Amino acid sequence: MDLRDYFDQTSGRGILATANATGKVNAALYARPYFTDETTAVFIMAERLTHENVQSNPWAAYLFMETGESYQGKRLYLKKIKEEQNEQLVSDICRKCDYSYYDINTKYVV
Repeated sequence: MDLRDYFDQTSGRGILATANATGKVNAALYARPYFTDETTAVFIMAERLTHENVQSNPWAAYLFMETGESYQGKRLYLKKIKEEQNEQLVSDICRKCDYSYYDINTKYVV
């Protein structure tokens, strides 16, 4: 099973870990990634600390833990290669995005 199929078919929770230019680490709960091909994962990022970190340090790690009793999941090591601000693309990619409880106006496709 490729990663696109895995994330489409598997339920669980994900954590995206980033660090700023000086190495200060941040971890945030994140939705499953969207895959444009076998090697490119896309995340929708709000204008918050995680997005700020990838501006100065393109490296990140994503840990996904499957729902259930056992400790199974996936770990992805990531490097930012592109970013754009495109509300239509955000809508097309977003599975169940609900930013209503955040005070967020700007979202990025990273």
